[in-house]
Amino acid sequence: MTFQDFDPVARFVAGTVGPAGNRTFYLQATDGRRVVTVAVEKEQVSILADRINDVLDQLAPAAAIEPGEPGGAPEDTEPLQTPFEEDWRVQTLSLAWDEEHQRLVIECHDHDPDELPGEAEVDPPIGEGLEGSPFARNSLRVSLDPAQARAFARRTMTVVRAGRPPCPFCGRPLDPSGHICPRANGYRR
Repeated sequence: MTFQDFDPVARFVAGTVGPAGNRTFYLQATDGRRVVTVAVEKEQVSILADRINDVLDQLAPAAAIEPGEPGGAPEDTEPLQTPFEEDWRVQTLSLAWDEEHQRLVIECHDHDPDELPGEAEVDPPIGEGLEGSPFARNSLRVSLDPAQARAFARRTMTVVRAGRPPCPFCGRPLDPSGHICPRANGYRR
């Protein structure tokens, strides 16, 4: 069981590995020599970026300066820090506003944090590894100031959109060879 707290975080980014249509999404937090890289689903990271923008627009619109503007966080276009190994896969994400410190707090868990205490303290079944099981307990907490959070959300949306272009008829992702479009009665586009 590990709990990693990045307060403050030097760099927190979303990135991908692999070709469009077959990408794996990651969140990576760094501070000095410590690096934590966790795998997430595309939908999780997309929704996270949307919600971050919503929270910032409501609670810190003046402090959430766009990346690259005076007072804003620098625009981060660098790839994920390599080499890395996936530390674990995120199952649950949470987002909160720390009113006292005026910071956005993101938590990533490989378990449901609402489980009753002691539920996963039972020994795992014999022959089963901890990776991906309900017995693994890993958490990551990252605190971002509003400008850092805005830069994270902006970069994340760019990473999500960099995948396969959508079909102009049905909106589903287009493969390089096209796809069978339901709006075209099953004909390939």
